[in-house]
Amino acid sequence: MTGKDMMRLKKWKPTGLALAAIAATAAVALAVPSAMAQRDPAYAAARAAGQIGEQPDGYLGFASTPTPAIRALVQDLNIKRKAAYTERAQATGSTVEQFAFTSGCNLIANTKPGEKYQAPDGRWLTRDNSPPVRNASCP
Repeated sequence: MTGKDMMRLKKWKPTGLALAAIAATAAVALAVPSAMAQRDPAYAAARAAGQIGEQPDGYLGFASTPTPAIRALVQDLNIKRKAAYTERAQATGSTVEQFAFTSGCNLIANTKPGEKYQAPDGRWLTRDNSPPVRNASCP
C-alpha cells in the first residue's frame, strides 16, 4: 500500500451505506468476544454489580474503582476486542477507530436494564427501560 493510499484511508469517513456495512460487520465481530466474556462468571458479576460497562469507543470501562482482578479481566477483554476490530476493519476498508466506534454504538444499544454504560459526555449511566443515551453519529 502506498503512502497516498494510506492517506485516503485516514481521511475516509463512513457515511450512508459504508456506515451501515461497518455497523453490520461490527455486530457480527462482537459475537465472539462477547460470547467468551459472558461465559466468565467474573465478567458477569462485575457487569451486574455496575463495576464495568460499555464505552462509546467500543471498549469496556470502569464505572467504579476496579480491583486488580477486574482490571486484568477488562484489559484482557479489551485486547481481544481490539484484535477483532482490527481484523474486521481491514475487511471493511475502515480504520480500527471507526470500527470500534460503530461497535461501541451497538454494544451500548444492546445493554440491558441495570447495566452501566458511558454517555457521550463521559458520565456513567445505568440503563433503564428507555433507549440509552448514545452519540448522535451512531447508526
